[in-house]
Amino acid sequence: MRDNVILWWILTAFFALVGVVYTGWNILAHPDRELVTAIEWVGTVALFFTAFMSAMIAFYLDRTHRAQGGQLPEDILTADIDDGDPELGEFSPWSWWPIVLAGSAALGMIGLAVGQFLFPISIAIFVVAIVGWVYEYYRGNFAR
Repeated sequence: MRDNVILWWILTAFFALVGVVYTGWNILAHPDRELVTAIEWVGTVALFFTAFMSAMIAFYLDRTHRAQGGQLPEDILTADIDDGDPELGEFSPWSWWPIVLAGSAALGMIGLAVGQFLFPISIAIFVVAIVGWVYEYYRGNFAR
């Protein structure tokens, strides 16, 4: 993880440097304008915000690395694949409810974009899909 932190700090420095060069280049390209109008603000703000976001990710990863008090299995050369494979939970590979849920979300977006009458229908399908997904282990062959 330490390598990831270093890479994110390098990205932060790169985007900050590119932001400075980009802003300076715009100022030099338009010497006849005032300073405020010579700067191309969209690109300048985007580059500096990208540097800021990279710095936030680097800071978060650094704090996480220090808080865990050890190395991750990915950082140890003698680690096995199973060392970094945690238990993620119980999933139903036969369940159709996530597909219905995704369809209701798609229908909701289409309803917002095309016709307002589709949105309440998608909300009803969403509620049915959520209830079905949550309670699929309470009935049928897999009831507990």
